[in-house]
Amino acid sequence: MAGMEAAADTDDTNNGHCLVEEDRLFVTSPVQGKQPDGAVKQGIFQTFRESFREKKSPFSSNSKGSKVRSSVDMAAPNNDSNMATLHVSPSPSLSARSPMISPLKNMGGLFHKDENGSEASPPINKKLASHSKTDDSLMKKGAASIRRSLRLGSKKDKEKNVNKSDNQEQLLTVSEVTVEEVKEDVSVWEEIGESYTLPEIPLTPLSVMQINHLIDMEVLEEAYLNLLSMRQEFQQEQGSCGGEEAVSSVELAKKEKDLSLLYRALKDKIKTIVRDSNTLRSRNKELLVYVARVIQEEEKREGDPGGLAGPGSYWRESWREAVSEGVQAKLGSVPLDKREQNASWLAIHLGLLGKAILEDLEYVKKDLRWSYPRSFNVFSTYVRCYHRDVGQHLKKLQQQVTDLKDYYALLDWIINRYQSERIVGSPSLQPEMESESTGLSLEDGFLDQLKDGYCHRLQEDMKSALGKMIELENEDFWKERKQLRSNDDGDRPPDNEDNFLCSQFPMDIWTNVKSNLTNSSKIDQQLEMKVGYSCFEELKQFPKRFETEFRRCCSYGDVPPPLWTEYQIAYINSFITLKEYMENYRDRCPDQADNFNKEVDWLIGSLGQGLEDQYKNDVKIYQRRMMTRKWLTNDDDFQQLYKRTETLSQNCALMRPPYVQTLVNTLHLHVVKEYLSQLMKNNYSCKNRKHERAAAKIRSQWAKLRELFEEMKSTHEWLHPVGDDLSDIIGERNKSDIKNNLQPLVNHYPDISKKHLAAVLYFRGLVRGRERQLILQKLTELKKNMGNNPDRSRALFSDMQVTANRDCLADIVCLSFFLPDNDN
Repeated sequence: MAGMEAAADTDDTNNGHCLVEEDRLFVTSPVQGKQPDGAVKQGIFQTFRESFREKKSPFSSNSKGSKVRSSVDMAAPNNDSNMATLHVSPSPSLSARSPMISPLKNMGGLFHKDENGSEASPPINKKLASHSKTDDSLMKKGAASIRRSLRLGSKKDKEKNVNKSDNQEQLLTVSEVTVEEVKEDVSVWEEIGESYTLPEIPLTPLSVMQINHLIDMEVLEEAYLNLLSMRQEFQQEQGSCGGEEAVSSVELAKKEKDLSLLYRALKDKIKTIVRDSNTLRSRNKELLVYVARVIQEEEKREGDPGGLAGPGSYWRESWREAVSEGVQAKLGSVPLDKREQNASWLAIHLGLLGKAILEDLEYVKKDLRWSYPRSFNVFSTYVRCYHRDVGQHLKKLQQQVTDLKDYYALLDWIINRYQSERIVGSPSLQPEMESESTGLSLEDGFLDQLKDGYCHRLQEDMKSALGKMIELENEDFWKERKQLRSNDDGDRPPDNEDNFLCSQFPMDIWTNVKSNLTNSSKIDQQLEMKVGYSCFEELKQFPKRFETEFRRCCSYGDVPPPLWTEYQIAYINSFITLKEYMENYRDRCPDQADNFNKEVDWLIGSLGQGLEDQYKNDVKIYQRRMMTRKWLTNDDDFQQLYKRTETLSQNCALMRPPYVQTLVNTLHLHVVKEYLSQLMKNNYSCKNRKHERAAAKIRSQWAKLRELFEEMKSTHEWLHPVGDDLSDIIGERNKSDIKNNLQPLVNHYPDISKKHLAAVLYFRGLVRGRERQLILQKLTELKKNMGNNPDRSRALFSDMQVTANRDCLADIVCLSFFLPDNDN
């Protein structure tokens, strides 16, 4: 054996490379150190486990710890600081060319035994382990090399290997080994067993530098066994050291410090391996087997001197932290564009995020978890880490969200997509996922904060959209009002839909609201309620904003009267339609719907009042000239009144119910009152039998007005008889017969008074006399017989003022002395 090693040393020195024979690899050490007292120090060879072993971990449990012979230069000084730096080939996992080898059924290796309880030798692999780039780099720098300890088989196998070494044609180079030559057989994967047997701990540990180098090179088994050996030495020295031995106490403290530093380095290395295990998937997963065994062993040694301070669960907790760090690194690696670069930055990122989560959990389920004993609950740990760390990741994303679509994308991903079959609810994660929670671990109030931000953004967007609708109306209709006034050919009336004047903005508003409510309902009912509240709150401000801008940009006088009327009617119809649309959402926000309706009713009333004022202003001049001498001989004023009313009738036909009914009734009452008010002014008295002609004219004109308002579908039918009732009184040839015509008038209009009747008699030409007094007395009797509870809903004359007439007042005062009733 010594001769073979010497030969190998000579070849390596001369040729500068390593020869591989089957499972035996000989490496020369260009820099050698002298062992203390000339003795050959054991344990400086590192176990090298080929990355292509299919059923064994890097180190066989049949070895006697890590004690092997090394070539040492006896001339080197006996000093740790001058000791040759050990060149340890890194774990096969560090090589980019090394294939991934998963723990397989019946895997041997660290802390394992065969079925009979005895330590089993690993099977010999026919493939060559590759050198890592780290190894090549260190060799180029002249770092010292160390032979890798080889787990030998039977004596027959050794002889067979020696014979084969003579045939150089059978040697393989690293470049001849490819990943395709090694294929994983997932079907035979099994979880690592909970029980294990710790291999024999070396009697003499390596130096601190050597152990640290082994840790750095991820040769965990060899490093850990030597660390335990160093820990045993510490415990023995601690037990034999007395307080009076100052030198020993200093050395003991130094060794304790070295142990602490090495343990921390081991812990950090383990965390690095675990953290990168789901990201750097080419890493040899056998390392995770050693990680798990180290953690289990340290938990058993809780409280023993020389280890890390802290509870026994420290190592397991550190492992969980590493898993979480790996998850965070995975989440951080998902591409995330800047908002300024891509309008769909968040939607794209969330899609990629979900894909990365699913792929990683699938990898953990199908591959990674088989490198750990069942007690580690690997899949559950990763799932919990994703639930927690994804929640933290989303909180960071929320700080960058400003647009409504991004708020929605974030809420939809959290509430709907994360738990769906696209991510953690995927069938590929079953059945393991059935026992796990599928919900994200979010901070208290985070979802509410996100929903509030969504509603606030939605309300601001709606406010902006409503403002743009007003601007659009101005651009399309109001802005050209001066041009329209001077050029009738340029008139642009509102749209006509189903014979109703209208504007398109109610449909735009309703579509916007409906879209927001529909989308929010896909998130949850709470958000839908919040969205409904926000929509109604913003809509409540819209009627006043619209009315203010309409009056400012387009007032009566700037626009031709017909076009002005059409605008008013179109907007009345539009807000009636909008109100009907929003009634569909009353059940979601009843109070807000009521407030919105009040504002809409106010605006409709304001627009309707504009129509009333316009009509009243147009007919005022014609109504004032009624019941005069000119009126008796000329129909022009009435014709103008009729024409304006007819135009109004045509406009009202373009107005939607129910407000059209209110407007028609109001204007009907106005026309009747103003027509009769001219009788109450005592401006003209029909003499020389002109009263008969006046009565006929009143009856004719009244019939036309009545017919017109009936076409307008006025519901004030009770106003129709007044024209005929007064015509009967005014046209009566015999004064004494007028009393017989009072009953119908009193029955129809019980609010008529002596003053009103006296004004009618004055127009009739009955200015004074006994007959006039008797007629007024008859009125008093008829009203007395009716009682004191007249129908106030049919009040016509009570609000009609009577202009004072001296002759009439004198007769009424004189008569008051003789009549028991003092009603004026």
